[in-house]
Amino acid sequence: MSNPAQQKRPWIVIVGGFLGAGKTSLILAAARLLEGRGMRCAMILNDQGDELVDTHHAEAQGMLAREVTGGCFCCRLSGLIEVIEELRTRSLDVIFAEPVGSCTDISATVFGPLREEFDYYRVAPFTVLADPARATGLLSDDTDSDMAFLFRKQLQEADMVCMSKADLYPDAAGLSGIEARWLSAKTGEGVQEWLDEILFGGLEPGRTTLEIDYARYARAEAALAWLNLSFAHTPSSPVSPSLVVGPFLDGLDEALTSAGISIVHLKVFDRSPEGWLKAAVCANGEEPKVEGNLDASAAHRHELLVNLRAKGEPEQVRKLVEDQLQRLQGAVLDVRLECFSPAAPRPERRVPRPAPALPLVAPVG
Repeated sequence: MSNPAQQKRPWIVIVGGFLGAGKTSLILAAARLLEGRGMRCAMILNDQGDELVDTHHAEAQGMLAREVTGGCFCCRLSGLIEVIEELRTRSLDVIFAEPVGSCTDISATVFGPLREEFDYYRVAPFTVLADPARATGLLSDDTDSDMAFLFRKQLQEADMVCMSKADLYPDAAGLSGIEARWLSAKTGEGVQEWLDEILFGGLEPGRTTLEIDYARYARAEAALAWLNLSFAHTPSSPVSPSLVVGPFLDGLDEALTSAGISIVHLKVFDRSPEGWLKAAVCANGEEPKVEGNLDASAAHRHELLVNLRAKGEPEQVRKLVEDQLQRLQGAVLDVRLECFSPAAPRPERRVPRPAPALPLVAPVG
């Protein structure tokens, strides 16, 4: 007799978009809505390295989360399918998947292979999420050419583009001529409508195959320093998570700015016995977005994760971060730090969308 869990065909909802677009926040908001309908959800996070802030953030909010690390979904496709298969045994209704924020060509390298597995799951249209402020900058004439290349390719292959953070930009609906839905994970604006469209609407998933120069793609990704750090901190006297995360993030921001290194995305997560806190910025000098237990009491021990994506040389970025660790008052233990530039993308498979068949034309004469 077959296992009923093996017969369920969950939706696979892939939410792409540039670094800092708000993908994890949108997925968590959407999952809460679906779970309110009695639907069971999980999410798969993806990164070039290990020690992901977003995985810990999701789990802190009760979300079932898995990771595919060591490369983007396209280069770790077998790992993605393996994780999907493990989650499918849990009789889930929706599995969200969030690719690396610098990744593109998802339609051919992920949607194409997944289309061949329709007997096992249903694939929703490809949503690409964009931060309005960052989109304005990346579409301007004087922007960084590497980051603009990645961002434009992401927009080109989307089945649906959504602008995030509508609560912060209520008057930006005509941004740069991009046709997009507007939504806010914070207030819930537009999230239900987005879910209805991708799960029950008529959009075809993965309908656009990019024309992309993989050598140019590799150069653009390699321009980033990719740093993941985990460590334990026992301060000289008990302090709250906010008094650990705030000064540490500010110190990193100041050090990177002084060195002329542009922050693309910086996230710090602290878990202590008294609560958790996450803070993130998408640019130098930006006011951090903070989530978690802001009123958590002081604690003797803090477990921290730092994910930094910056436009600079990995060795210089590493040294700046190591210097900030040495400035912490108290003991710093169990340090794990990796800093590198992403390797050239080499997809396991690339399955372009078949070209539409030409209509038959009767011979003349």
